[in-house]
Amino acid sequence: MSRLLGFSLMLFLPIVAFAAGPDANELAPVPEPPDLPAPVQSGEEMEPDITIIRKGKDTIQEFRRNGKLYMVKIQPQVGPAYYMLDTNGDEQMDVKKNDLDENTNINKWTLFEWDFN
Repeated sequence: MSRLLGFSLMLFLPIVAFAAGPDANELAPVPEPPDLPAPVQSGEEMEPDITIIRKGKDTIQEFRRNGKLYMVKIQPQVGPAYYMLDTNGDEQMDVKKNDLDENTNINKWTLFEWDFN
């Protein structure tokens, strides 16, 4: 038992002495924080331009950002509102969603693909 105690002291004392060396009480200086970036001043409007059009008893809202149409909300007289969305930025409405579609996003992952040349 005393051999085991002597052996373990022989192994761990140098490690403790190395860890508690002369720099153990000195902490590394804290670096200065980086400067804050300048506020955005590009002139880009953060809120969309909304144009409201009434056709009969239906209401159409066109949403534009930087002059580009990206969404249309159609509220018919009867039934829930639905949205036409531009998903790729070409100003063509690609997707139709309505308020009943909440939490029903369909994944469109490509799992397999064949090249028929």
